[in-house]
Amino acid sequence: MSRNRIILVTIGIMLSLFLASMESTVVATATPTIVGQLGGLKHYSWVFSAFMLASTTTVPLYGKLSDLYGRRKLYITAMALFLIGSVWCGLANSMTELIWARALQGIGAGGVAPLAFILIGEMFSLEQRAKMQGLFSGVWGVSSIVGPLLGGFLVDALSWRWVFFINIIPGLLAASLVAFAWRDQIQGRGKPSVDYAGAGLLTIGVVTLLLGLMDESGTSTKWILIAVSIIAFILLLWVESRAADPILPLHLFRERLFAATIAHGTLSGGALFGSISYITLFVQSVLGTSATRAGITIAPMLLGWVAASIFGTRIMLKVKYRRLAIIGTTMLVIGSFLLSRAHVDSTQTYLMFAVTIMGLGMGLSIPPFFIAVQSSVERRYLGTATSTMQFSRSMGGTLGVSIMGAALSARLAANLAASNLDPSLVSQLLEPATSSSLVINEGARAALAGAISLVFLFAFILAAFALASVFLAPNKDLKEKPATEESTVMVSAD
Repeated sequence: MSRNRIILVTIGIMLSLFLASMESTVVATATPTIVGQLGGLKHYSWVFSAFMLASTTTVPLYGKLSDLYGRRKLYITAMALFLIGSVWCGLANSMTELIWARALQGIGAGGVAPLAFILIGEMFSLEQRAKMQGLFSGVWGVSSIVGPLLGGFLVDALSWRWVFFINIIPGLLAASLVAFAWRDQIQGRGKPSVDYAGAGLLTIGVVTLLLGLMDESGTSTKWILIAVSIIAFILLLWVESRAADPILPLHLFRERLFAATIAHGTLSGGALFGSISYITLFVQSVLGTSATRAGITIAPMLLGWVAASIFGTRIMLKVKYRRLAIIGTTMLVIGSFLLSRAHVDSTQTYLMFAVTIMGLGMGLSIPPFFIAVQSSVERRYLGTATSTMQFSRSMGGTLGVSIMGAALSARLAANLAASNLDPSLVSQLLEPATSSSLVINEGARAALAGAISLVFLFAFILAAFALASVFLAPNKDLKEKPATEESTVMVSAD
């Protein structure tokens, strides 16, 4: 493509990444207020889980289909679904309607962010990606500041509905730029063939697993869903090993670099997204602050991620990606440990310090893995490999939020029962406390703080396992794989 087209596509990608970053921080800030107005605490995790369930399921499908049919049509379709879902979310009048709208929004988001990263991998070389990372990280930096503050401002000054309407203009602009400037170079060989059996089994496996984990009814339905998911995944492995053009190429997992990246993405994603989802609940409901201050608490995590990402990618080719990943994930472990020590008397400053360490850790560990795999995989598998990396992090985040939500509900019920408190008192914490209700809410506040601390402890455990997974990666220098090379070797020797 010409230089001008690359510039236009890059601007479109930056807007897409801006939306992807804004989505998590803006909604996380607004969710306590949304749930307080439309439903109850039992629906809290579903606002995140519906979105993550849909987006996680569709990520690998978008990647594979873009390898076969090109990036442009898939990107426009994904953005259209995301924007329609955003409008529906803003118009929702019940928790049920909001959850369905979030699911539609997630179906679109499952393609927006991965396809943006696929376009980056296709346009730029290894050295260029390392240099351009500063530009893309700058987008995350701006959204890291704007997202939480804007979300809090919209909730406090206007309405939580504008948290979703805010996506429309940048989304339309991003789609227009990519549609006009991008020219596809389809990497598939011969007549495209879609692995419908693999796609179906993957979807069934992911959906039933997540629904089973999110089922808090305590009935046999939960275990039936989990059993179905296990059977679906076993069948998926059998089908993919025999498919001519599998939706999930199993040979990629035989490479240590790719396997370690997927393991790290799943575990660190669970630790990060689980923490983000419940930090705002802790700050607003336990510490009794506003939505704006809750957003400010999250901002240092994302700013730390950006700063570390810019620094790390600039020195990655000299220092080695594995060393950066070890240092970064160690910081993630330290930060999540500090977060797990939070209690009812903790300060907002303490929480901000803990999440800053976590953000620095993610910034040093995630981008090097991402660049390493994109620079090493064969071009015809670029979309599949990139989307699978996104899938692993989304899957980890979805599993983390779901399991943490179940743990939160169970521990909170036990804490309330032990203190002989009415569970309805907790719902008052979702709205700003008044002076008359402050005293009677103290017991409920302590019970909720103890339950969320368990959630943060789970995030620490996931971070520790993520650190262990880094040592599975080969300690070798990176080398860009030529487009014509058919070898499956992903890294070169020292």
